[in-house]
Amino acid sequence: MTYHSGSRAIQDRVGVRDLADHVGRAVGQGIRPVAAAFLELQPMLVVGAAAPGSATGAERDPDPAGGGVWASLLTGAPGFVRATGAHRISVAGGLPAGDPLTAALAAEGTAVGTIALDPRTRRRMRLNGRVRPGPRGFAVEAEQVFANCPKYLQKRETYETVAGRAAGVPRRGTELTPSQREFVEAADTFFLATVHPHGADASHRGGNPGFVHVDSPGRLSWRDYPGNSMFLSLGNLTADPRAGLLFLDWTSGRVLQLTGTARTEFTPDGGRTVRFTLAGAVETPAASPLRWSPPAYSPANPATP
Repeated sequence: MTYHSGSRAIQDRVGVRDLADHVGRAVGQGIRPVAAAFLELQPMLVVGAAAPGSATGAERDPDPAGGGVWASLLTGAPGFVRATGAHRISVAGGLPAGDPLTAALAAEGTAVGTIALDPRTRRRMRLNGRVRPGPRGFAVEAEQVFANCPKYLQKRETYETVAGRAAGVPRRGTELTPSQREFVEAADTFFLATVHPHGADASHRGGNPGFVHVDSPGRLSWRDYPGNSMFLSLGNLTADPRAGLLFLDWTSGRVLQLTGTARTEFTPDGGRTVRFTLAGAVETPAASPLRWSPPAYSPANPATP
């Protein structure tokens, strides 16, 4: 199933159903050799899923991770994520201590979305499926596999790995601190995790610094730039408003994970703005050992106001 009713509703509202059907033909279940070769070169993988726990209503788990949707970062030496079959990837290792998705990735059958993004080549690959835990990591049985165009993806030429340095202690909260606000507003990239009744998805959002607005300590917003017309993320939010955001400091390895709900506003001029309400935040210093070179911004990035 490439599209569900949520994605179809957005496609119809924007008037791109035919284009979405054309683009959707590229979505498959198999991992092609070129995709397998791409994966084996990557030092990082982003995964999105819902954490175990009550999702909505009065039964909500008091732990801010309970039932929330999160996006998490996994890193390793190239080859730590690889195709181990025509419909499976295997990921060696695990998440940093205290990550909200640790329990989800250890549970058989958890719906996950993954995205492997290479800033060096401005290529990305998405694979959605179900978790199969293992003794040294986990596997994902693929249900959707597809590539994206390089639009809004900043180019970073090189990276270095800082060896022997452990991640810092996670800091949890329910509102952004002043330093976290500065971090978000300076970001040129973030990752977005969403879910629907039959699965999960992880995607990339990019723009010039300032493209994400912090409207208050508990609210963020960003313009939804024109993309591939599939509307997987916005379609998921129509079906289930839970969302997870992942911000990465490419030079220090600092990671900020946010969970909450999001909704899409349509403006009279045909534009779209996504408004995110924060429920929980986890900031981890040096969560990533990767240190990337400065970016060359995508020429597709719209000017920020």
